[in-house]
Amino acid sequence: MLSALDLTLLYLVAAVLGVVVCRSLKLPPILGYLVVGVVIGPNALALASDVPAVQHLAEFGVVFLMFAIGLEFNLPKLNSMRSMVFGLGLLQVVVTIVGTMLGQALLRWGFAAMGRPWDLGWQGALVLGAAMAMSSTAIVVKLMSERLELESEHGRRVIGVLLFQDLAVVPLLVLIPALGGSGSAMAQTLAWAGLKAVLLLVLLLTGGQHVMRRWLTLVARRKSQELFMLNLLLVTLGLAWLTEHAGLSLALGAFVAGMLIAETEYKHQVEMDIRPFHDVLLGLFFITIGMRLDWQTLVYQWPLVIVLTLVPTLAKFILVAGLAKLFRSPTGTALRTGLYLAQAGEFGFVLLTLGAQHNLIAAQWVSPVLAAMVMSMLMTPLIIEYSDRIVMKLSASDWLLQSVQLTSIAKKSIQTEAHVIICGYGRSGQNLARLLEAEKIPYMALDLDPDRVRQAAAAGQSVVFGDAARLPSLIAAGLSRASAVVISYHDTPSALKVLHEVRSHSPRIPVIVRTIDDSDLEKLRAAGATEVVPEAIEGSLMLASHALALVGVPMRRVLRIARDARDRRYGLLRGYFHGSDDDTAEDRDQARLLSISLPEASPLVGQSLRDLQASSWQVSIVSVRRRNGAVRTAEDDLVLQAGDTLVVSGTPESLARAEQGLLVV
Repeated sequence: MLSALDLTLLYLVAAVLGVVVCRSLKLPPILGYLVVGVVIGPNALALASDVPAVQHLAEFGVVFLMFAIGLEFNLPKLNSMRSMVFGLGLLQVVVTIVGTMLGQALLRWGFAAMGRPWDLGWQGALVLGAAMAMSSTAIVVKLMSERLELESEHGRRVIGVLLFQDLAVVPLLVLIPALGGSGSAMAQTLAWAGLKAVLLLVLLLTGGQHVMRRWLTLVARRKSQELFMLNLLLVTLGLAWLTEHAGLSLALGAFVAGMLIAETEYKHQVEMDIRPFHDVLLGLFFITIGMRLDWQTLVYQWPLVIVLTLVPTLAKFILVAGLAKLFRSPTGTALRTGLYLAQAGEFGFVLLTLGAQHNLIAAQWVSPVLAAMVMSMLMTPLIIEYSDRIVMKLSASDWLLQSVQLTSIAKKSIQTEAHVIICGYGRSGQNLARLLEAEKIPYMALDLDPDRVRQAAAAGQSVVFGDAARLPSLIAAGLSRASAVVISYHDTPSALKVLHEVRSHSPRIPVIVRTIDDSDLEKLRAAGATEVVPEAIEGSLMLASHALALVGVPMRRVLRIARDARDRRYGLLRGYFHGSDDDTAEDRDQARLLSISLPEASPLVGQSLRDLQASSWQVSIVSVRRRNGAVRTAEDDLVLQAGDTLVVSGTPESLARAEQGLLVV
């Protein structure tokens, strides 16, 4: 018999190994938790049994998941997405449940005609339909975020449906326990539970928001992180306890607590504080779900598991795609929405477990259904990865729409030469665009937020809807004719994709990348970024400049200190490139930048920068751009290659000497 400490260490070791393997395979951690539960559970290695204490602790994972979902809900957000949430989402859940119950009735009739028993009642069918209606918020949102699809047309529909599914869990958690009673008892139980839920929600959501804001402000004024965290746990678990003792569910109270805090200014701080509890306890919950899965079911009942995996997944895909089409979505968008929502979800496990606990589903059905749900979730990353190919094969019009989109981008950029491609048209991208307009420099901005694109285009700005991480969009925006590419949003994985596409197609075009800090500096430079601009460093320079000025340092010296700091940080700012408007008397003796490309037959090829002795020309070499577009810092042991472009800094006279020496053949 394992002690509590032994059991805790076992769960931690198993969870760490499972998550590490899934991260290595680029799979969601939730799948690692499920597999770990299967391995250590009583049906496999039997290292741990599903003891009530562990199960009770795991239930708090659902509590904190509902709390986190409640944080995302507020009345303005629900109002802005009402057609997606309460239209498409409501229909998806209702039609899935009703369709499952009709299918159960048809199977019961068929089995009765063959003289064979059918042990699934309408209550069990309702539970299975409710579980089938759920999709995995954790997996889908993470994958869409990595693919930059949250603001796409199908992304908005997927999020709307997922939001309603999460909302629908609350009444379903109340409904399922009541299904085990007789007709009159069930109606009475549901009516009483509904009345209590309405009264509790009205009480909490009318006066509760004001009380919550006052209370959190009072706690925050004590300036104690420990006190704030303890208060957060008290509010979450306290409201969960209140709703449970009112005859409802723990999850409902946690959801209400999240909604109350979502209306306050402490929402983002709470999200950061609660995430460790949410992730750890939710992981424990999925481990306990995996422990219920009997691996022998996969071996001895694999035909049934395959049928229970493929049929509901295919049916749900067709249903969601059809409903999305009913809501006037383009065919490609409707198909993608169906593909993204076809799998089972984490709340499906909750509803299925609840139905089994109340004997609404026969025991022999639980393991096959659980196995099928896990299999459908394992399929999700592959389905989403190949969704574009699947949609292209199913819908010729989607190919046409994408072609029209690329054509609209190309049409807008076709008259543009030597322009700047701005990837992302948020605040930073818009500020850059204004500066470029002031200098009469053309630009083309790509953004995935349709509302932002529509408003900016209506204002006459050169912005189009397009994914900068896709090469066709970049080519349509005139990548081969562009003078520079600027990645204005701080998303390193996406920036690396853009860098890869730019370097593979137009390696000589400079790319400037914005980041939050310099933690990914070397990774971005190795990928081909010409310059990386960390916000943290720029913010610290401005902070230091203001501080120095306010303590009495002369402004001229403050500006020189900031300039010197930037010179050390940004190689390309050591001087400037000469232009026709730089011939004033005060500019003639200042350091300038000059790009000099080595001829193929240059005798300097194969020499290091140390051998070059650029100091004899009274210039300094700032950087070297390779033929493939990679930018290298000017280090003494860097060996020159044919086709290298050297960025040289110096006065006009010294640059002339350097150019003469470097271009000799």
